[in-house]
Amino acid sequence: MTINLKNKQELIEKFGTNAKDSGSVEVQVAMLSQKIAELTEHLKNNAKDFQAKRGLLMMVGRRKRMLTYIKKSDIEKYRKLIKELNIRG
Repeated sequence: MTINLKNKQELIEKFGTNAKDSGSVEVQVAMLSQKIAELTEHLKNNAKDFQAKRGLLMMVGRRKRMLTYIKKSDIEKYRKLIKELNIRG
């Protein structure tokens, strides 16, 4: 369940401030969203994979905490990010 290098670079270019910005919160949220989507597809086929389910729940919690941080610091950046990632209906 890993993001390959090409997809990672695309996410960094799209959400980062520059080409080497892999540590900003926006990029981390985008990468977590990608991993969550991949893991969700895995769990559709493997419903009894409880370790993957636990990992998914931990990733969702981490993403939620990061989104809360972004929301507190810059509400416009938060709204733009959730719209681009298509999170929260």
